[in-house]
Amino acid sequence: MRWFRRKPAQQLVRQTTDRQRAIIADVRQRFGMHQPGSFGAQADAIVEILTDPDGIEAAAGIVYEFAESAHHDIQGLAATLSRNVGYEFVVDRGNYRTLWRDAGADLPWPLFNLSCGLFPYIHVAAAIRVISAHAKETTNQDPLLAHLFEILDLTIVGWEFANVRVDTNGAGLASGLITTTRDLRMAMPKEPPLPPPVRELMRRNNSIDVYAPDAPHVVAAINPGREMREVLLA
Repeated sequence: MRWFRRKPAQQLVRQTTDRQRAIIADVRQRFGMHQPGSFGAQADAIVEILTDPDGIEAAAGIVYEFAESAHHDIQGLAATLSRNVGYEFVVDRGNYRTLWRDAGADLPWPLFNLSCGLFPYIHVAAAIRVISAHAKETTNQDPLLAHLFEILDLTIVGWEFANVRVDTNGAGLASGLITTTRDLRMAMPKEPPLPPPVRELMRRNNSIDVYAPDAPHVVAAINPGREMREVLLA
């Protein structure tokens, strides 16, 4: 099932210029897990790079590459699990929750090690801040919004089904994705309906403990359903 009617995602690729591709390649090389500096500091530095129109489109390109890579890698992981257990796990890009609800922790959650080389708490965190601040200037908004919702879906899926530790970086990414989808929807000529995973979570009121990134103690809590209701239905 599709979340909403989408233009082909490839439009985002076809309209990416050489300079925009160079910007993405540059931030991929200069920032990441392999580089010194906190996730937040690296994301701040990337935001400073993505300031002009090419930078805004490069931010959209980062989101596109991350979502496409996630889908590709998950397809491979699901196929391997299917062969191992003799049961076919179906990858529904419109609702990853159905896949992980079926497979549980037996299906690896890959967002920290995607083949695209982009990291959620650095590259994606920076990209969504740029998109949120310049939502009216973005192009190919339908596929961009779909990719943002995909990443939000996968982020929360990791917490609920794949034993991903929820720290302040992950909670910040989820909150940023929620805010960015709101800003982008508001910038569109007609707001598309919310996807099934979001509507499902909105019917819930579960708080999740948030840990310090480098310590074992809880420092906050996040309630995705309530946050989505407050932000996306306002």
